[in-house]
Amino acid sequence: MTDLPERFLKTMQELLGEEYPSFLASFEDRRRYGLRVNTSKITKEEFERIAPFHLTPIPWIKNGYYYEKEDDPAGHPFYAAGLYYLQEPSAMTPASRLPVEPGDRVLDLCAAPGGKATAMAADLKGRGQLVANDINTARARALLRNLELFGIRNSFVTNEPPYILAEKFPEYFDKVMVDAPCSGEGMFRKNPAVAEAWLEKGPEYFSALQKEIILYAADMLKPGGTMFYSTCTFSPLENEAVITWLLENRPEMRLIPMEDYEGFSEGFISFREERFHPSCRLARRIWPHRMGGEGHFLALLAKDEDRGKKNDLPAEEQWDNSGGPAGSEEKIGKTRKKGRKKGPGRSAREHDPRPGKEQRKILDEFFSLLKGPMESWSDYEWIEIRGDKVYYVPERSYQDKEIHFLRNGVYLGDLKKNRFEPSQPFALILSKDTFSSCLNFSGDDERLNAYLRGETLTVDDLLMSGEDGGERKTMKKGWRLILAEGYPLGFGKLSGDIVKNKYPAGWRRR
Repeated sequence: MTDLPERFLKTMQELLGEEYPSFLASFEDRRRYGLRVNTSKITKEEFERIAPFHLTPIPWIKNGYYYEKEDDPAGHPFYAAGLYYLQEPSAMTPASRLPVEPGDRVLDLCAAPGGKATAMAADLKGRGQLVANDINTARARALLRNLELFGIRNSFVTNEPPYILAEKFPEYFDKVMVDAPCSGEGMFRKNPAVAEAWLEKGPEYFSALQKEIILYAADMLKPGGTMFYSTCTFSPLENEAVITWLLENRPEMRLIPMEDYEGFSEGFISFREERFHPSCRLARRIWPHRMGGEGHFLALLAKDEDRGKKNDLPAEEQWDNSGGPAGSEEKIGKTRKKGRKKGPGRSAREHDPRPGKEQRKILDEFFSLLKGPMESWSDYEWIEIRGDKVYYVPERSYQDKEIHFLRNGVYLGDLKKNRFEPSQPFALILSKDTFSSCLNFSGDDERLNAYLRGETLTVDDLLMSGEDGGERKTMKKGWRLILAEGYPLGFGKLSGDIVKNKYPAGWRRR
């Protein structure tokens, strides 16, 4: 077993009591690997039919599966098609318990690398809006890549501290996800290096940060909206104490029951000398010795439309919002709200002009290949040109909020001299039903891996039996959407029976 900090072990022994030996023994268990199906692209049933992996359903996640390490799903072309997200099984739980509905305005406040953001975006089914934020620029770029891979078209990817967003979006969102930065105790088994980092920044450090973040998150939630708070740590200081702090400082917030599972455990209402809000029993914990996943804390909350509403608890368990149970004089220190920082990059952004006559002429040639519901994307009301880049932007109001953002809408491609080069994110939004020129390969065709490496492809066999109904003809040269079992990987350009590879260099495999 990996050496674990003594202070951590002592805390766990106090928390778990007679279950502590089972908890320790779980560190010797094999790690479980999970993937979550992208239901915005493929059904579970179809995925089970075509996936060449050893799949076992994760019992508490509707579209989650365990797989075996030797399956290597990250190396399969289906991963490059965005058909699934690789995610630790317990980490799938928060997004599965926040009831996102099509049309909602959703905020993922600490979103990178994108596991929860991609899940909630799939639940939106292309309607509503997802604001996905991360304060770290490099992590925000990874977040954007995963949203692009999933073919998400209604996201606004931002790169701001929470207090800036709270100023810009007061009581704006129907749903808010706060998967808070934490000490990572639940990941010690999966990644022993986290235990070393814990010695430098442990629960005390992260608890102060979480208390600040959760208040800003609550302030962005609409009355009547719901919010999810989660961590991958065991410490009550980062979990129940943070929830207690929220309920004390935002009396309109309350814990509510979530969809339960037999392996979940209740939250604590006390630890050592500290008492937590009695409704913390509605929170849930995932323990690695009880379930097939790593450690996690889960809490579903709602903001009352009636601001005077109290938690539905017995009188002796009511909280008086002064810092403890009714009659208690114990108080938790108040959070200091930071003032707005002025800095580069937050000046107001002007609307970019719509495409001009010549630009439209160039775009029309490519847009003529769109069909079905994608034909509406040639409506130039929603097309913007920024420099030589083309974007589809159905929601422009966010750009007036003076916010650092990496992406609003969909990056469609680049205007070159007398031509348009479509982007990789655009390819991943399309399908055989929305693009008229496709080349479809079987999932095990080695040419798919060659394509992902950036190599030129010979496709004479596909031209003989695919696009032309089985009869060999001279094919019109031009853009083709490359498909794996009918799902898009990217673009190529056909000339004769050769496809020139247009898979972007930054996405290619070695």
